[in-house]
Amino acid sequence: MQNLNNTQFFKVEKEPEMQVKDILTIVYEALTEKGYNPVNQIVGYIMSGDPTYITSHNNARSLIMKVERDEIVEEILQAYIKEKLVK
Repeated sequence: MQNLNNTQFFKVEKEPEMQVKDILTIVYEALTEKGYNPVNQIVGYIMSGDPTYITSHNNARSLIMKVERDEIVEEILQAYIKEKLVK
């Protein structure tokens, strides 16, 4: 039997943090699978903050709510600039 006079320790492993681009990929794919226009839905979410623009399919809604909307805009803008403007 354990000694109840001593403090017991336990360690909880953290989930690895997902990057914004990974979350956007999952959300995009989930919206596409459900037949939505992913660009329109993601823009609606960014503009309004209303999570119902994002399907709950494949946990997409929960994932996108883990990051701030400004982080999403920043990620999209960085990808656009990298693709179109930086050579």
